[in-house]
Amino acid sequence: MVDRISSAARSANMARVRGKDTAPEIAVRKVAHSVGLRFRLHDPKLPGHPDLVFVRHRLVIFVHGCFWHRHPGCKRCTMPTTRSEFWQAKFDGNVARDSRTAQLLRDDGWRVEIIWECETADREFLVARLKVLFS
Repeated sequence: MVDRISSAARSANMARVRGKDTAPEIAVRKVAHSVGLRFRLHDPKLPGHPDLVFVRHRLVIFVHGCFWHRHPGCKRCTMPTTRSEFWQAKFDGNVARDSRTAQLLRDDGWRVEIIWECETADREFLVARLKVLFS
């Protein structure tokens, strides 16, 4: 299948994809802050630079994009139709890196939680999930 936009436009779109301060991450941060939780952001001393770090609770939260981190069963977890071998290798690498990072953190005594991008649209769900994590 031919891409609908030019190579230059596609490159510009992909260059705008960021790993920090994404809309889903900011949504989780706002909810956490609104329920009285305080945290650090992207601690460079920890493996994988977790999105939110709750030092007192020894808890880290990663806010994963469903597409990039392959959220099982999610409608946003689609496979591009072009260059499928490249994309499969890319996604497999992301999932393997996520697994290694989580294991390193667990080995250091941290609890690791993942909040998926599709879960961030429901504020009540986030409040309930955070309350369970800190109860």
